[in-house]
Amino acid sequence: MRPSVYIIGAGPGAPDLLTIRGLRALQSAQVVIYDRRVQPRLLDLAPASAERIDVGSAAPPTTEQDAINFLIAEKAREGHIVARLKWGDPFLFDHGAPEALFLHEQGIAFEVVPGVPALVAAPAFAGIPLTYPGSGDTVTFIRGFEDEGRNGPAVDWESLARLDGTLACFAGPQLLRRVASALLEHGRPAAESAAFVIHGTLSSQQTVTAPLGELVARVEEADITAPGILLVGPVIGLRDHLRWFDNRPLFGRRVLVTRSREQAPELVDLLELSGAEAVEAPVLRIEGPEDAAPLEQAIASLPSFDWVVFTSTNAVAALIGPLLADARDLRALAGPRVCAIGPGTAARLLRLGITPDIQPADHRAPGVVAAMANAGSLRGARVLLPVSNGSANSLADALRHAGAELTEVTAYRTITEEGDAHLGLYRQMLDRRIDAVTFTSANTVRAFVEIYGTEQSPDLLSGTVVATIGPGAADAAAAAGIRVDVATEGATVAVLVDGLIRQFRH
Repeated sequence: MRPSVYIIGAGPGAPDLLTIRGLRALQSAQVVIYDRRVQPRLLDLAPASAERIDVGSAAPPTTEQDAINFLIAEKAREGHIVARLKWGDPFLFDHGAPEALFLHEQGIAFEVVPGVPALVAAPAFAGIPLTYPGSGDTVTFIRGFEDEGRNGPAVDWESLARLDGTLACFAGPQLLRRVASALLEHGRPAAESAAFVIHGTLSSQQTVTAPLGELVARVEEADITAPGILLVGPVIGLRDHLRWFDNRPLFGRRVLVTRSREQAPELVDLLELSGAEAVEAPVLRIEGPEDAAPLEQAIASLPSFDWVVFTSTNAVAALIGPLLADARDLRALAGPRVCAIGPGTAARLLRLGITPDIQPADHRAPGVVAAMANAGSLRGARVLLPVSNGSANSLADALRHAGAELTEVTAYRTITEEGDAHLGLYRQMLDRRIDAVTFTSANTVRAFVEIYGTEQSPDLLSGTVVATIGPGAADAAAAAGIRVDVATEGATVAVLVDGLIRQFRH
């Protein structure tokens, strides 16, 4: 019998620590019921049509837990596939087992998908192994709480203090104080190595190490108020040799990604590989043209053109998508030569099995026209240029000046993406909580200015590193009065990230 409910361990924080089995279950869901500590980007992995329900704390009071149990069962009885996303692992110090037992009693089929526990992952990302030869033969997980109103764990502290190995406990700052005091009072050495890790596996991760007797004071000195993982044992001494995550070049930097949601993943992945926290806030979205007739006419006439010039990956998708959707195939592009501006555009064409005839090294209009002219005279040549709505296209002017018979067609629209998310980001930028803002096209710059204001935008970004890809975005920023710190000539997100790394190293 296929399960109606999947109880899925969402892992400790980093979205890519979700298991493959968990991903498959989440992608099949019609309803997603999730805890507050589950990362928002995990919710994006569920179908767009799925209902999303936030049920708050990962450890709710009993009365609220009863309501959650009934909610899960109700959605399953309505015939929905339910994904119950739970922080960490659902069967480790969590209410996954009671929820599963309730479903069993209700006769509702379920499946439990294990997750990576925070008590295992956070130490690993801090460079602290839970075990190491010669560092004791036990690992003890102590039940803890982030809610400071709860009592401490009821354990035999005297026996626990005598164990030779590693102790791990999830705790808010007040519980951290109680657990550390209990261990010290019952004989754990004050000089023993200890650590406290908050926001484990995320780019905001922070690790404080100190002797057990000094740890609480060091945490308070660091002004840490978030819950985290307490670790006690000789393995903490290996951190200086094994730390790998918080040594990355952009670690701890918060970088705003303004790219459209469809195009953002590549940049987000590279930023996170470099240690940054990517803050996704698309300033525009891509839609089809209001009047598709001119585009359809151009597609139908493709064999009659001498050139098709693709200026972006969006242009590729906008032209090739309708072509393939209408019982036609890529043989329509066998006649015209293809010009791809930028390596990303060329790569997108190559993935579709189309090899560009030319890829101009200079992406500005004069350089593109010169590269095309070197392949043959443009005088009288029929050129198709698919563009976005309202684009001020210097390339079109240059092609006409070279004598080309140009067909410039609106293949897609860029729509400014306003919303509540930008209100919160405005405050963050004012408070200098965003370290860098990235613009990958002139359109993203213009949309940003439209959202945040013509006069306000330069001031808002005055204390933030601004990075652009290609001359178009840099020119648009200059026109808006926005100072650019990292202006990359190469039109790839890899070059952009490299530029940010160099900037922050200085």
